[in-house]
Amino acid sequence: MSACVPAGATESAHTERAHPPHSPPHGRGPRFRVAGADLSAAVAVFLIALPLSLGIALATGAPLQAGLVAAAVGGLVAGRLGGSPLQVSGPAAGLTVVTADLIHQYGWRVTCAITVLAGLVQLGLSCLRVARGALAVSPAIVHGMLAGIGVTIAVAQAHIVLGGEPQSSVPDNLQALPAQLARLDPAALAVSVLTLAALLLWPRLPGRAGHLLRRVPAALVAVAGATAVATAAGLVLPVVDLPSWRSHALAGLPEGPVLGLAAAVLTTALVCSVQSLLGAVAVDKLASARPGAGHVVRSDLDRELLGQGAANVVSGALGGLPVAGVAVRSTANVHAGAVSRNSTMIHGVLVVAATLLLVPLLELIPLASLATLVMAVGLRMVSLHHIRTVTRHREVLVYAVTALGVICLGVLEGVVLGIAVAVGVALHRLTRTRITHEEEDGVHHVHVRGQLTFLAVPRLSRALHLVPQGADVVVALDGSFMDHAAYETLQDWQGTHTSRGGTVEITGRRTGVRIAEPADLASGHAPRGESGTHGDCRCRPWTAWRNHQCDRPSPAPDTGPLPDETSGSVETDRTAPAPDAPARGRTPGGFQLVRGLSTFQRRTAPLVRGELARLAREGQRPSQLFLTCADSRVVTSMITSSGPGDLFVVRNVGNLVPPPGAESGDDSVAAAIEYAVDVLAVRSITVCGHSGCGAMQALLDSRPASPAATPLGRWLRHGGPSLERLRDPGASAPRLAGRAPADDVERLCLTNVVQQLEHLRAHESVARALKEGRLELHGVYFHVGEAQAYLLAEHAEQEEDRVFDRVRDVDLAV
Repeated sequence: MSACVPAGATESAHTERAHPPHSPPHGRGPRFRVAGADLSAAVAVFLIALPLSLGIALATGAPLQAGLVAAAVGGLVAGRLGGSPLQVSGPAAGLTVVTADLIHQYGWRVTCAITVLAGLVQLGLSCLRVARGALAVSPAIVHGMLAGIGVTIAVAQAHIVLGGEPQSSVPDNLQALPAQLARLDPAALAVSVLTLAALLLWPRLPGRAGHLLRRVPAALVAVAGATAVATAAGLVLPVVDLPSWRSHALAGLPEGPVLGLAAAVLTTALVCSVQSLLGAVAVDKLASARPGAGHVVRSDLDRELLGQGAANVVSGALGGLPVAGVAVRSTANVHAGAVSRNSTMIHGVLVVAATLLLVPLLELIPLASLATLVMAVGLRMVSLHHIRTVTRHREVLVYAVTALGVICLGVLEGVVLGIAVAVGVALHRLTRTRITHEEEDGVHHVHVRGQLTFLAVPRLSRALHLVPQGADVVVALDGSFMDHAAYETLQDWQGTHTSRGGTVEITGRRTGVRIAEPADLASGHAPRGESGTHGDCRCRPWTAWRNHQCDRPSPAPDTGPLPDETSGSVETDRTAPAPDAPARGRTPGGFQLVRGLSTFQRRTAPLVRGELARLAREGQRPSQLFLTCADSRVVTSMITSSGPGDLFVVRNVGNLVPPPGAESGDDSVAAAIEYAVDVLAVRSITVCGHSGCGAMQALLDSRPASPAATPLGRWLRHGGPSLERLRDPGASAPRLAGRAPADDVERLCLTNVVQQLEHLRAHESVARALKEGRLELHGVYFHVGEAQAYLLAEHAEQEEDRVFDRVRDVDLAV
């Protein structure tokens, strides 16, 4: 098997031993060390895995011991060899329908053999390094498959909940459900209701006591509570029956049609692989979102596929269920604070111990309680969040067809149907291109909505030939793709039209910016007056503020008229100079200013004119005073996603707030604070520092008690308290997302934000508003190089413990 290890797996394993991706480096000694977080996480996962493994085995119709075998093998084998250290593997609800069909069709021993062969297929796929290919499957298909499996599980387990036996298919189960309701078992129903109530209510226990009790998994509480009540009440119910390990059935030789067995092996391998690989990606996201996670090494998906394949080979050989990554247990592992693969492996050891030592207790569990647990898991697989997501992305048809196919036909058939519909939808979107032509104020507008492929070339040609010779044309491309045939058609027409005296401007309608002409791109050189670097430029949505212009740069002052923004034409705007205005004496900065004003008047002003007119009538009502540095790289509207009227912005060198009485003749900041708090009644004040601040570097380089002979030097004196706070050995330095600042400049930048917040509190208007509860203070640090915002958090346990936490999915209240 060593020959099948993916390239880089050995190196990855060595790297992980030296520096595990989710834990600090361990020593090189031979002693095996386990972090306390791993041990507690292993116990939490074990308490969830034990009842779920029995319930999934019950739902498939396999021997109940098979679920325990798969849980143990998933923890030990997949946990040790897999490429996702925090993912927990075992019998998964997503494999229930597949396994149940195999057992019904081939029997248990052949199903074990199919599991072994599926594991070998996974090992082969890992050798081919195709794990990333599984991520190409549409999420709508995956979620639809899981939803269909969830419905199938829930309908089948409903019979056991009512005290009966499930049928082999969803239609048969639905047809038999009325008769089952007529002869339901009151004892089984009572135990099921008790289990369901515990599952729903336990996570919602209120108060501090509830917070402590919720650490015990709801699944364990539900099954243990129902078992205790049933035993104490003396209810006669079918219970777990664990045969002796001496009679445990192992894998047998495959028997049956070759094509049927091959389809079964491929189905099992693909479902196991896709679920495990998608689960590994999800676990990476969960681990990255944990507070103080720092840098998280992504899972090695090819190695993860190797570990899953080895686990399936071992599980099938030992008479266990198929193994895959399990979302419920993996989520619990991450949330419990696991830092390495040791938690997964210890959970497997605990399952083995329970299998050997807790058999008398396990045999007290009512089957109705396990069925209720599995039914709840199945219903949760039909996620409303997933339905809303696929609806928003217009893939609900793919989701519905896949789910119905799995419910009515089977997993493989449903997935194939889903793939076919997904391909059909993609082709429909690719060919659904709307091309319109209209004339407005003498300018012809050709608007292309959708992808521009060879199939749309005839319609594009008809629309372009409606444009008269010598006319001004704007071609708006509202799509993300243009193939070679459409590209050449547009290029040839543009060349012909401009040669006959017409003008052509090609823009992206959504971004509202000019796109480089195909002629410029095809020629491989820039137009006259441009460098080659700008000749093949393409505008992006951020070009409105980025230091990059898709328009041609200014010519030298003595080269003649000012070039315009279109190809081969001259355009006059209200803010632009006349076409024949000389460019002599105009600086590059002045040209950029005129061009920026022109672009604003033509593209931005029509979009914001209504909102600005309303603000002009009503006056400004900002909700936040935003005090930041004058650094040109800090764009307040960008990092706060704010618009006109949202922020009252004060900018100065170093984002300093002089304390009262220390303004030294400069009352501008204090006046702005007073005006914002007392007149505008802002609800919050934010002090925003940034990385690489030149003012902070100047403070560090300044000599103690040196005379300030310039205005800048006198202003930077207000940063002296920040410098003193930094050099105070007894002061607690702020931390940045759980790590220490990179250097002294970054440390001073963070300290300065904290110090300026203290200065703010000393102002009379701010102190009064804080006391009345109508004002909040916030600190923000913007790392320019990372384009990452950090929000200051002051922990209640220790007032001086201030941490700048990374802002991800948190919306700043503006």
